[in-house]
Amino acid sequence: MDQLNLIIPELFLTTSIMILLMLGVFYKNSFNLIFKLSTIVLLATFILLFNHSVDTSATLFNNSYTIDYLSLFMKALTLVACIFVMLSSFDYIKLIGINKIEYPILILSATLGMMIMISSYDLIVFYMGLELQSLSLYVLVSFNRDSYRSTEAGLKYFVLSALSSGLLLYGCSLIYGFSNSTNFDLISQNIDQFNTGSIFGIVFILVGLAFKVSAVPFHMWAPDVYEGSPTSVTAFFAIVPKVAALTVFIRFLYVPFINLVDQWQMIIIFISLASMILGAVAAIGQTNLKRLMAYSAIGHMGYALAGLATGSNEGIQSAVIYLSIYLLMNLGIFSCIFMMKRKDIFYEDIQDLSGLSKNHPIISVCLLVLLFSLAGIPPLAGFFAKFYVFMAVIKVEMYTLAIIGLITTVISAFYYLRIIKIIYFDDPKEIFEIDKNLGLKVSLFLSTIIILIYFIYPSLLIDMVSNINVI
Repeated sequence: MDQLNLIIPELFLTTSIMILLMLGVFYKNSFNLIFKLSTIVLLATFILLFNHSVDTSATLFNNSYTIDYLSLFMKALTLVACIFVMLSSFDYIKLIGINKIEYPILILSATLGMMIMISSYDLIVFYMGLELQSLSLYVLVSFNRDSYRSTEAGLKYFVLSALSSGLLLYGCSLIYGFSNSTNFDLISQNIDQFNTGSIFGIVFILVGLAFKVSAVPFHMWAPDVYEGSPTSVTAFFAIVPKVAALTVFIRFLYVPFINLVDQWQMIIIFISLASMILGAVAAIGQTNLKRLMAYSAIGHMGYALAGLATGSNEGIQSAVIYLSIYLLMNLGIFSCIFMMKRKDIFYEDIQDLSGLSKNHPIISVCLLVLLFSLAGIPPLAGFFAKFYVFMAVIKVEMYTLAIIGLITTVISAFYYLRIIKIIYFDDPKEIFEIDKNLGLKVSLFLSTIIILIYFIYPSLLIDMVSNINVI
């Protein structure tokens, strides 16, 4: 019974999904009710995460599912991000006509898949969580059936993601074949570091995971999917699944494959460098805000992977801190994109922000803070996120990775500063309508305030993450 208490959040979320689905079917025009109940379910799941000591470290189901500090922290991060995305996108969903009861239920299903991924300690359990998340996201991306762009984005994401899932599954089968187990602990004990087959397995698994986090050279789906999806789905995409994917990276690299660190370290360094460089250079010519955020996401995942490439606990902790701050910055940016509305039409072009400071000074200041933070300018939170990663990288003497990371930070600052220049120095366009959605305003101002005052007490997040010890 004690072990059952550890998975109460997942059981509660699973039961809630089934109940809400039945409610939605039997009560017509119940979108508002289902959406609000879904948000309450996410909040309740977050509270249930802490129904036992956070120091608890246990494995369930024959050592295939683990509950430890890393999983609790990442699940909490996932749920908080999910709640704020739901709150900020409510009006948008209704205005563009995708207010169907399946929408919030698919969000809950994707979240459940991510929670299973985060706690997975076995290749089969991990793959079940991954497919539950992916199948929900396939539908969400193409949810706006009246939009050609949304349908095209859904098809592209489905084809490429199915390909990456196939590669990942092939890698898992190779690892099983050469280690005689799907359990992470047993794989680390049985795998032979000089076996070519097991190295091939690791490469295929890393390729599949790199697809999921849109890391170079497996990033090709991200710009089209970010631009074509409804903005509420893009916000969810850009913020929430990154947490589960990074946790899986940590689990795979530092539990079953810790003995093969020399084999996978060079792969992660290459992916990190390529992501940082492409994210910095390719975003310069973008005119669509969502497309720019896709390239920005590619670059930022490069910085997070740089922390993982170190092979140290400090590197893992710096990557988790980086991701936490990145989620907060993205939440604020997408809240601003939701506010770019005139006569019930949403605008996504960078030029639509022209002269925004003249008509909307508060939103302009929020965007200024968030963009400066994304660029890594001190004393904002984004600067500290990059600082921790670079310190962890330098500590293990990976100087080339740190130098290229710093150069790409300078290059990427250009396109963030260009948006600020358009907001403050270009001629103003027609005024945007003031959004009355309280959840949207709370999401924007809370994320901006935390980013702005983070430097006053940065040790709060460091202390929380310092308990994550994987090695």
